[in-house]
Parts: sequence; structure tokens; C-alpha cells
Amino acid sequence: MGTNEKERQIPLLPLRGLLVFPGMVLHLDVGRAKSVKALEKAMVDDNLILLSTQEEVHIEEPEKDQIFVIGTVARVKQMLKLPNGTIRVLVEGTGRARIEEFLQEEEYFEVQVSYVDENEERTPEIEALMRTVLANFEQYITLSKKIIPETFASVADINEPGRLADIITSHLPLKIRDKQDILETIAIQDRLEKLLSILNNEREVLELERKIGQRVKKQMEKTQKEYYLREQMKAIQKELGDKEGRAGEVEELRRKLDESGAPENIVAKVERELERLEKMPSTSAEGSVIRTYIDWLLAIPWTKRTEDNLDLHNAETVLDEDHFGLEKAKERVLEYLAVQKLVNKLKGPILCLVGPPGVGKTSLARSVARALNREFVRISLGGVRDEAEIRGHRRTYVGAMPGRIIQGMKTAGTVNPVFLLDEIDKMAMDFRGDPGAALLEVLDPNQNDTFSDHYIEEPYDLSSVMFITTANAVHTIPRPLLDRMEMLYIPGYTEIEKLKICQDYLLPKQMESHGLGRDKLQVNEESLSKVIRLYTREAGVRNLNRMMETICRKAARMIVAGTKKKVVVTGNTLENLLGKPRFRYGMAEQEDQVGAVTGLAWTEAGGDTLTIEVSVVPGKGKLTLTGKLGDVMKESAQAAFSYIRSRSKELGIDPEFHEKNDIHIHVPEGAIPKDGPSAGITMATALVSVLSNTPVSRTVGMTGEITLRGRVLPIGGLKEKALAAHRAGLQTVIMPKDNVRDIDDIPESVRQDLKFIPVEHLDQVLDVALLKKVAHS
Repeated sequence: MGTNEKERQIPLLPLRGLLVFPGMVLHLDVGRAKSVKALEKAMVDDNLILLSTQEEVHIEEPEKDQIFVIGTVARVKQMLKLPNGTIRVLVEGTGRARIEEFLQEEEYFEVQVSYVDENEERTPEIEALMRTVLANFEQYITLSKKIIPETFASVADINEPGRLADIITSHLPLKIRDKQDILETIAIQDRLEKLLSILNNEREVLELERKIGQRVKKQMEKTQKEYYLREQMKAIQKELGDKEGRAGEVEELRRKLDESGAPENIVAKVERELERLEKMPSTSAEGSVIRTYIDWLLAIPWTKRTEDNLDLHNAETVLDEDHFGLEKAKERVLEYLAVQKLVNKLKGPILCLVGPPGVGKTSLARSVARALNREFVRISLGGVRDEAEIRGHRRTYVGAMPGRIIQGMKTAGTVNPVFLLDEIDKMAMDFRGDPGAALLEVLDPNQNDTFSDHYIEEPYDLSSVMFITTANAVHTIPRPLLDRMEMLYIPGYTEIEKLKICQDYLLPKQMESHGLGRDKLQVNEESLSKVIRLYTREAGVRNLNRMMETICRKAARMIVAGTKKKVVVTGNTLENLLGKPRFRYGMAEQEDQVGAVTGLAWTEAGGDTLTIEVSVVPGKGKLTLTGKLGDVMKESAQAAFSYIRSRSKELGIDPEFHEKNDIHIHVPEGAIPKDGPSAGITMATALVSVLSNTPVSRTVGMTGEITLRGRVLPIGGLKEKALAAHRAGLQTVIMPKDNVRDIDDIPESVRQDLKFIPVEHLDQVLDVALLKKVAHS
């Protein structure tokens, strides 16, 4: 610290937001009353005044303890009064001074000050510091745009280290307290070191500012460039007649994306693809591939769903309106609804409706959708042999597209439709893959919430979908696929049910579509029964519907031609409309015959009756089988033949019959393939009948497999076979005892007309079927 050279009284001018160093010359505007009086006092004396900065800028009238103790003594060189009352003065700092005592504070500040002596000794350290400070100040000027380069030239000529520090500090945009710190540092070396530290900090800040500025500038330039190029592109496209162009296309797709409600991963995927699309020229082939892909992602429903109608009474009414019978299938749908009502969220069941053609499997699925108030989608799997049909193609292929499942979801437009997979038993497999295996994921409630389509590439949730599949036969469906589905068997209709369906559904519908009211066409019950018996023989009602269509068509022609005003169809006039009967109603045989037995068979079209015939001619024991029989039926015939040979004596047959005779077993309708384990007792009965020359009752039908010991084994499809027996007019059905549990599935009207006889052994079959009892041991 310097020593006091002399003390004197001097007016004080508090500065606000400003600090004056010794050696500085600058203009000040003075407006406060106290400050003006201090200036006037200075001008009266010797033009000297102390300039000391107040600590807080916002204080209008500072107290003595709010003014820094060390200030600068300045000489007032000029003074000019401005029109607004302010005084502008030109001052020059002469040296540092310390306030020792405040002598007056009322009108203006007058203080006792002591001058601070500054030691200007030049040591090597000070010399080095001066050079370093100058070098740093030069770098600072280069980086900063606030100081003109000429400033450095004026500063570089200063030889006094103290004055150099003061002048450089006065040029830096520092806080008042930092400048005051330099002003209060009397020792020259300390002052230079402090300034050097400040310069280093300021230079680092400027470097950072420059880097940030460059980064922002680059970003702005890129944005401006892109905007400029886009605008140019729009203008070019407009000139070429392409009003919207790729930009408009992308904008429209972005709007669709905002409205789609897609999950985050899909939004991110579409955004990435849109960025790629934007950068591609409109003539690019890949651009159209990306556009198609984005369209698919936006077209598939991700969140949109329909509200389920969980009113059981309404559902029951809808199902009954559309279909007669089908009680088990309807009951299962109502159970699903009831559970859904209790738990709110239930994974969609996978129901498989199995039954012959024309029984209403597809239309039942449509009615389920109507009852649930859901969208309905149907895809046919008949003949599908390519796995890509289910899972879609990879996008790398030309003409790639999603699989049938995703296409169906797009058609539905909601995430919870009723989805019908028709003819699931008609799928094939070849070198292109196994579509049945691809369906395993779709039809598994525990896996289909992340279904993967090769084209879409993102997991898709199918757990809300109610899948319904249809099949004519179960044995052609792969076992793993069958295991994932809940089977609902829909057998054929009885004659009574067909009559009801025809009266309430088919005929009214056809009359309406042909423009015929009750006043123009009338069909009585007798003629409908004749149509069912003599013109259709089927498990379903498809052909029956065609017959109703034919009647309506012919009636319409008569009315339009003016032949009749009203057509009344009776049993007698039916032949004029439909021609000669196509089928014989009633018995397969008109009389009891030897070697002819009515068997009951199951086919994909429902139950049917087969007459098995056996003839014996002289020969050497050759067994001939004809009628396009499968391996199972051939084995059944061999087993029956062997059993009869082993029991020939007890059955009253010549034990050497097989050595003297050739036996021929024939099943008529040879063009139709026949196979299945249910003709064993039928063939055995026919053999016994012909070898013992005993007629078989024409009112008896039978089904059951036989063993070499004569035991009767259970069969499948009893309900369909019973319906066939009822349709053919049989009175008695012989069946395996193990199938008694299936009798409950047979309609009450059929059970009343048919007598069911359960048997365990062939002897019991022969007792019932043969008209003359065969002697047993």
C-alpha cells in the first residue's frame, strides 16, 4: 500500500454504474442536485473533484457508507449545461485517493482524502506480466467484436505498468465490483496478475460464445437452406403442373399420422420412413415402395374399436332372427358375452364351426358380429398353399404386400372385429411353405397379441379379435392347429327343422327378392315336405334354397306372362314346376332281401345311408371288394370274413364255404370314395345273411366296427347318421353300446321316430337285423 503524500478537502461526486480510472478522459452527465452542487464547488476552488462509485446502482440518494472508499481524483476540464437541466462535464482522472472522513453530507458530499502513492518500480516479473497481459489483450480484441483493433495500438505504447493495467481494465466490459477490485489494488504486480486472470476468463468465455455462435449459425443456415430449397422445389413443381408434389404428399401423410392414434413405436417408424420419402425424387421407384408401406401402416387400425353390445337378450334375439336351431353354437356365443360383461377384457376365443355344407356356418358368424355390434371380416382359406398369404411378403420383393390377416384388419377398420377364417380344412401345403403352421400364431390367444407380419415388420395385437373358423371335416386340419381351437359341431338338420327353416326363412326371403307377395304365391306345407324329401337330399339347406328360388322364378314368369294372377303350389302341382323327383324317399330297399344291408355312414356333407350287397358264387374262396373302398373298409371286410369263418358252425353256415365259393362284397355308387371305421358289422351281417340265406330287415340301419372276436367298437358321427336314417325312413338303428352317450345330441323329434339298439357283440346285431333267428352256441 502506498503512503500518504498529502491530504486535502475535496468535493465528492458519487458515480452510478460507472468507474473512472486515473489517466482516463471521458464525458459525464450529472443530474442529481447534490452532484451538481459538488461540481459547482469544484469549479469555484481548483477544478478538482473525487469520483467514487456507489455500491448499488438503483439507489437514488446514496449514504456515505454506500460509496466505495477508494476513488479517483479528477480534474474538471469542461462543463456544459444542457437544455434539460443536466450538466455535461469532461473530466480527466489524475490519481487514486482514499476517503478518510466525510466533512459534509447535507448540500453535497465533501470529504477529506489522502492521495495513494503508486510505486512504479519496473522489475523483470512486472515486465513479463506486462507482455503477457498485452498478448492476452490482443487475443481478446481478436475474439471480441466490441473493441476496435486500433485500441491495441494505443495501449501497446504505454510504458507505465500501473497505467497499462488501468487503461486495459477500463476497456473491458466487466462488472463494477471487478473494476473496483482493480482500482483498489495498489501494488502493481498484484494488479497485473488480477488483470491477467480476468483476461484469461474473458477469453475462454469468448471462445465458448464463438463456438456456440458458429453451431447456431450452421443450424440456422441449414434450416434456411432447406426452407429455400423446399420453396424452390414447390415453385418448380407448380410450374410443371404438379401442384402438391412430394412435400404436399408428406404433409398429408403427417396429418394422417397425427389422426391415426398409432402407438409410439409405429409413429417413430412412420416418421423415419417419411424422412426417407422426403429426400427421394418423385421419379424414384423406391419412393413408391415407401409410400405404399406408410399407407399400410396408417390404414391398419391400432386403437380404434367398436363398443360391444353386451345385452344378452338382444344377442339372443338377433341370433334367433337369423337362424333356427344351432342351439349349442348360440349358447357358446351368449356365454362369451356374459363373461365379457363381467370381466370387461377377455381375450377373443377361437371358435371352429364344424359341419356339412349349407348348415349356416358362415351366416352364423355374420350374425355373431351383428349381435356383438362388431365389424365383420371374412377371408377364405380354401386352396391357400403359400405361407406368405398369411404372414405377408418381405418388402424386398417386387409387389410385396401384407398377409390376409392384416388385409382383413384394414378392411375391418377396428381392432376388435369378428374375423371369419372360412374353409380352414381346405388349406394345402407345398414347397412355398405351410400356411397352417403360419396360422398357429394367429389362432393362439396367448401369442396373437404380438402377431408378426413380414411386410409390416412391427408386432400387431390380435388379442381383441374374435376369430371364428369353419370346416367341413376335422381330420384334414393339422393337429397343432386343431388344438388351438374350440370345436362347435353343427350337424345336419332334421326334416322337421328343414320345414321350419323353409317356411320362416328361405321361402319369405326368396319371395321378397323375386317381388312376390302372399297375394301372388302360396306354397302349402305338403309341397314343402315333398321338396325336402324328393328333390333335395342334403344335411344343410342350400339346395332347398335353390328349389325355393326355382319355384319363385317360375311363378314370377307365369304372373308376368298373364297365365295366372296367383300361383298356388300343392303336392300335385309341384312336379309341373320342378320336374320329376330326383330322389326316392323312404327305404333304401322296398322289401327285405338276402345279402343287402343298410349301413349308416358319415360324409363331409353330413350323414348318409349305404346299401352293402354281398353275393356268393361257386369258386375257390376268393374275396372280392368293389365300390372304391378305402383301406379301413377293406380291413373291416377282411375282419368280418375271418370272424364268420371262425364262427361258421355256431352261425349255421357250412364250415367249408370259403373253399367252395367266391364272395363278392359291393358298395353301390362306386365313383364316390368311401372309407371309415363304421361298416364292419354291416358287412358281417350281409355275409351271414347271404351264407345262411336269411333275409335282412329293410327297416334296420346299422353302424359299428367289428373285431376278429366279434366285438362291436364305437364310431363317430352318430347324430349325423341318425339324421340320415330318419331321412331315409328307417325305424331301427343298431349302434355300439359305447355310443349311448351321443344319443342326447340327437333331436327329440328324431329320437321319437327311431328305435336305438346298443350292442356289444355281433350276435346281438344278427338277432335284431336277421328276420329268421340264427342259432348260436
